[in-house]
Amino acid sequence: MYVGRIVAIARTKDNKNCAMYRVSSRSFPNREARENDGVVSIMPRAGFEADLQKSPYIAYNCVRTANDYAVVTNGSHTDPIVEKIKMGMPPRDALALGLLAMDYEKDDYNTPRIAAVVHKTDNVAFLATIRHDAVHVTSFTLEAGQAFYVATYEHNTPSCHYMDKGFTALTAAEGCDYVVEGGVFAELKNPVTSTAVVASEAGFEIATKVI
Repeated sequence: MYVGRIVAIARTKDNKNCAMYRVSSRSFPNREARENDGVVSIMPRAGFEADLQKSPYIAYNCVRTANDYAVVTNGSHTDPIVEKIKMGMPPRDALALGLLAMDYEKDDYNTPRIAAVVHKTDNVAFLATIRHDAVHVTSFTLEAGQAFYVATYEHNTPSCHYMDKGFTALTAAEGCDYVVEGGVFAELKNPVTSTAVVASEAGFEIATKVI
């Protein structure tokens, strides 16, 4: 099944909070996640820079951190959500206001914007989406060895139905692999690149992967 881009929240079996992002794409597969000073951006791979002229939605910051939170999204709404959290706004409100301000993507598919927020230590995390017909911001209680996700297509309402009860990743690098080929994610088609964050004493460990 093809569900497009995916954001996920999880808790490792050694009780560290985790968030993951996977680009799945049929139209623009030549992209990669690049990390620079704690920010992960989705960019065209070398030689495919001209793709930027075809769509305004294919390059953006997908991971940023602030105030002991990690924000993971599928688009340029990462930045306004982070700025609201920096101002002290609760994650639920930051997600709702950030998504409403940006709205769904005005492409041929009315692609939803999706987002996740996890705290460094708290066991409550959030998944959110804005579609052409709805806005959802939902909290989840994280438990060791479980992951929850939302995608741009098909699985685009945050719900306990979209979960993985056998989450085995322990590090950010393993999270990158898991959201591509582990558990329920292995059944979802057209992976292109991925990134993951896992809570650490210093903040969040970050890794990226190109498929």
